[in-house]
Amino acid sequence: MLKQFLHRRIAALEHAFGYDASYLHDLTDASTPAFAKFAMFQWMSSHRDPIPRDAWFAARIAAALSEDCGPCTQLVVNMALRDGMKPEAIASLLRGDLEQAGPDAELGFRYGIAVANGTDDALRLCEEAQARYGKRGLVSLAFAVASSRVYPALKRGLGHGAACSRIVVSDQTITIREAPRKAS
Repeated sequence: MLKQFLHRRIAALEHAFGYDASYLHDLTDASTPAFAKFAMFQWMSSHRDPIPRDAWFAARIAAALSEDCGPCTQLVVNMALRDGMKPEAIASLLRGDLEQAGPDAELGFRYGIAVANGTDDALRLCEEAQARYGKRGLVSLAFAVASSRVYPALKRGLGHGAACSRIVVSDQTITIREAPRKAS
């Protein structure tokens, strides 16, 4: 009964975002306690206190790109669009035209890449983000990056990895050649 409920919830996520969550179905079938622990992680993953939407989603997109540049990135893009982030800003980030995305999106994306990849400018970007958003905002960004990296790793770990692909942003299709490795 519980597994049926969980499968319905996963199916609703798949339907809402056009996302293949087979790995979550597999997780549910393998271990309901493991899925329950994963569900608790969702609470951390959704934490956004007080930070602009564009900075938070840009950090999540950057972190997903650093791990996957495929379906997980598309899911974050779709979530950002649903939450009202402008398609032009997202497309600019994916093309590497960071300045065109707006100051919050640019900082969030640079921060996300730097933290996800452990680049030399990560500390500087942490300080910049804290100066702009405060310590609570920095925590939100750090959670955004850390949690966005979990999903692609979990998918790969369960044998559901995907190669880089095209990301669709409204009516634009952007081909990702490889995940970004520098904050530039």
